[in-house]
Amino acid sequence: MPFTLATWNINSVRLREEIVLRLMREQAPDVLCLQECKSPVDKIPLEGFQALGYTHMVARGQKGYNGVAILSKIPMEDVSGYDYAELGHARHVAGKLANGVTIHNFYVPAGGDKPDRTINEKFGQKLDYLRDMQAGFLAEKPERAILVGDLNIAPREDDVWDHKKLLKVVSHTPIEVEALAAVQAAGDWVDVTRADIPEGKLYSWWSYRSPDWDTADKGRRLDHVWATPDIAGLASGSRVVRDVRGWEKPSDHAPVFATFDV
Repeated sequence: MPFTLATWNINSVRLREEIVLRLMREQAPDVLCLQECKSPVDKIPLEGFQALGYTHMVARGQKGYNGVAILSKIPMEDVSGYDYAELGHARHVAGKLANGVTIHNFYVPAGGDKPDRTINEKFGQKLDYLRDMQAGFLAEKPERAILVGDLNIAPREDDVWDHKKLLKVVSHTPIEVEALAAVQAAGDWVDVTRADIPEGKLYSWWSYRSPDWDTADKGRRLDHVWATPDIAGLASGSRVVRDVRGWEKPSDHAPVFATFDV
């Protein structure tokens, strides 16, 4: 049976509960993966989500920062939540659906402002996190798996509004792009979004600093949907629901969707 999945950095699930409910009502993904929930797991507002059919959840949370959750209409079991780079952050959770597909939901560290780990500890943490992700997938090759999340890297030239201007800006620097490529290669992951939409500018994030974000369109594709080769060919319908970025009190990210016929 096909199922549709969405990934969305919500920037506080409690503050933006109403637009999560709106997305559930209007787009109705079978599985919704959220990042930057900024909430302990027991404070995630489940009542409204459950009323719309999202009766299954796996999550890792902490007060005020980070946090990842997978909300699902399909029965799901909690299979892991790794603390890559031993940061003590809630940045990964994985759930196995009743159809046998495992979903990994990641919130990779943003990396701060300066792309130099000698002066910016956060950038070093980001590189270490990616290194540990790579090592994890090399040690245990994923099968029948989907990886989603805010990976905080826009890897391709057409994943940013201006490749040359952003080469020294955190999220598009060569060292980050190379590190993400190494993670992807370690798990033989297929970039499902770009397999479906191979050409053209494509963004999922627009800065809060730009009040005319839609007109200026200085975006980056920081949010990703990957799949292992055994199911990647069963994916279709990839899209970024850009209009969500313009909803009332929005996240600075728009949700990314894909459908899997598994």
